[in-house]
Amino acid sequence: MAKLAFLGLGVMGGPMAGHLQKAGHQVCVYNRTTARAEDWVETYGGAHAKTPREAAQGAEFVMACVGNDDDLRSVCLGDDGAFAGMEAGAIFVDHTTVSAAVTRELYTKADAAQISFVDAPISGGQAGAENGQLSIMCGGDTGAFDRALPVMEVYSKICRRIGDSGAGQMTKMCNQIAIAGLVQGLSEALHFAEKAGLDGRAVVEVISQGAAGSWQMANRYETMLDDDFDHGFAVDWMRKDLGICLTTGDEIAASLPVTALVDQFYKDVQKQGGGRWDTSSLIKRLRNLG
Repeated sequence: MAKLAFLGLGVMGGPMAGHLQKAGHQVCVYNRTTARAEDWVETYGGAHAKTPREAAQGAEFVMACVGNDDDLRSVCLGDDGAFAGMEAGAIFVDHTTVSAAVTRELYTKADAAQISFVDAPISGGQAGAENGQLSIMCGGDTGAFDRALPVMEVYSKICRRIGDSGAGQMTKMCNQIAIAGLVQGLSEALHFAEKAGLDGRAVVEVISQGAAGSWQMANRYETMLDDDFDHGFAVDWMRKDLGICLTTGDEIAASLPVTALVDQFYKDVQKQGGGRWDTSSLIKRLRNLG
């Protein structure tokens, strides 16, 4: 069992940190909103700190799951940042979905401080975090990954090192690119079924057993048919992720026409007031178009 810090207690980070505490690790948490950290301690035990630096002091591993590039920099750097409190040889594991550029920047700064940095973005949604069944894609040094793996396995169903620093984030971009097209395709199929006067549930029962089947279909078709979009990853966050994908695509000369189109469809959903709806709300855009 290890002494750990966990920075960021949102819908993903809170349950992940909880799994670590339940597994017997000694966890100190930090959250920008102190009340959420206090609630976490009341639920799981452990301790909370006022700053990332304080949380990280004496920790063998510091895990983070925050919002974006700027949020990650803020919890890592500066006098109150985690890096200032970490001892040489400690490992920082970042579960945030951010750009590969900020990942490599922080890897370099961590290395200068004799700290290891592993980029380890996650997939599986809120349910995956709550059930400890996340997919984790990692970049960084092999030795640091090997040391951190037993900790990450507490809340994962698969955790794999893909390559050097930034490779985890690039893999997460592949994940989001694939999801964008899948959700749009599923939305169009269900919308088509509705317009054709078909029983959507019966349609999915049949087509899900063939080549059209997917995680999105199995886990989201019923709520999509029910016009219910309060289930996990929000449109606002998806647009942030797709923006990273599109920017990186330009940098590496990767053509992403479907991703660019679906990003604009999510922009339409935001304009409809759906920024906090989950990503399956693409079907609502189609319904509103008539």
